[in-house]
Amino acid sequence: MKSDGTRQIDSGLYVVATPIGNLGDITLRAVDVLRSVDRIAAEDTRRTRQLLSHLGIAGKPLDALHEHSSERDVERLASLLESGTSMALVTDAGTPAVSDPGGALVNAAIAAGIRVVPVPGASAVLAALVASGLGDGHGFRFLGFLPRAGSVRRDAIARACETPEPVILFESPERTNTTLHELAQAMPDRRACVARELTKIHEEFVRGTLAELANEHGDWRGEIAIVLGSFSPKAHAESIDDADIDARIDQELDRDTHAKTIAERIAAWSGRPKREIYERVVRKKSDRGERIS
Repeated sequence: MKSDGTRQIDSGLYVVATPIGNLGDITLRAVDVLRSVDRIAAEDTRRTRQLLSHLGIAGKPLDALHEHSSERDVERLASLLESGTSMALVTDAGTPAVSDPGGALVNAAIAAGIRVVPVPGASAVLAALVASGLGDGHGFRFLGFLPRAGSVRRDAIARACETPEPVILFESPERTNTTLHELAQAMPDRRACVARELTKIHEEFVRGTLAELANEHGDWRGEIAIVLGSFSPKAHAESIDDADIDARIDQELDRDTHAKTIAERIAAWSGRPKREIYERVVRKKSDRGERIS
């Protein structure tokens, strides 16, 4: 027992999951660890202070560790761990090192031979999956936040669409509508669910096909998780013939879409090789007397 009345805890890095919305979802073990460690590394110290205040924990030293933290910041925290400090790592909500910057400290601790202890708890990924009704009992794929733009985003969209298992991804409310439209362009009939404000007072699950969800809302609010249902790539590909592909190519050309983008979208939708689709696009543009771009 320490002089302040808290339990003595072994040195090391404790990766502590915190509530994703409802503060009642914190575990008894997480509360005990947060009370007992020497200090806490937090993605947002203000939000962590609010949580600690709710739990009746006062005077705990906090260190900021966020996406703008430098290597020197991580090294300083790792040095504290090497000196025998017990430290909790927390994120704004959920489990650290999952779609947040805490992984750098975990890796630094492992490299230094520091004990890393997981303290599991609430998970937006699992909450969204089980309540979506789209889990198939055979695993899933979690993609986190999609890249914001460019070829890396297009590749991520294609990867999501090509995955036969359920897919869970996070998105900001400002980009949710765009993401739904891009997913719907590839797989309009795939079942999906937008899970919004999980465990909070305005929790909502909006279900439908990607095409329906893309057209249902123009303004999404709160924390967002998108779940895509499982599908059979073989059955989906067999349901699409050359006429369907040519019709999609014509639609994209009418929108003046770049040839490479057309090939990426339709390849993801049809399951056919991107090169094959690109060659069809080139022929189509030539037949229409259009310049290849």
